[in-house]
Amino acid sequence: MQYSLIIPAHDEADNLPPLLGEIRDLPESHRPIEIILVDDASRDRTAPLVADMIAADPTLRLVRLPARSGQSAAMLAGVRAARADWVATIDADGENDPADLPRLVDLALASGADLIGGLRQGRKSSWSKQMASRLANDVRRNVLKDECSDSACGLKLFRRAMLLQLPAFNGMHRFLPALVQIAGGQTRFIAVNDRPRRHGRSHYGNLGRAAQGLVDLWGVLWLKRRSLAKAVRAAKEGP
Repeated sequence: MQYSLIIPAHDEADNLPPLLGEIRDLPESHRPIEIILVDDASRDRTAPLVADMIAADPTLRLVRLPARSGQSAAMLAGVRAARADWVATIDADGENDPADLPRLVDLALASGADLIGGLRQGRKSSWSKQMASRLANDVRRNVLKDECSDSACGLKLFRRAMLLQLPAFNGMHRFLPALVQIAGGQTRFIAVNDRPRRHGRSHYGNLGRAAQGLVDLWGVLWLKRRSLAKAVRAAKEGP
């Protein structure tokens, strides 16, 4: 399978070189045909660092957002720029393990699903962040019935055309499994490795993220209840 790999990044200059090195070390059969680094208005050397690396790596591309727009906007900008029919995403902080990408590809080929999502095992983040994440995932799963215990995991693989037809909003990256299901797509999930952040600290606070997540949750629930996807899929031609 040929796929594009998108890395949304904000102030991750110290984490990118080792992450890109790990991606290049993937087996050739499962290596992305291109790596799209989407710089979300970083204030550090992220953009010039990647620009320098492009000369030595023709598969590396740089997309820049002029103002800080968030992970969902960075993801969408990368998806729109991608050349492959399949797109994978991975966090820039090194917490996701590129070695899991081949397993996502193999599951997509075997299952025919439209989205393969990672489920992080052995979380290495702080206790407070883990508890906030577990609570948010439990609430979301019970409300939306998306059967996903870790929708915010940055490691995902999906059909580009499927994602481009989804409603775009700030925070949508945390609801991709439910949004794909609402659009009539199939989802599958697989356990993936979780690692500690190499450098720097998280750009997200637990309280602010939880508050915004609740607002988004009710919006996605409204969308699920009002969706016409099932009716359209059931339509048949002829008498």
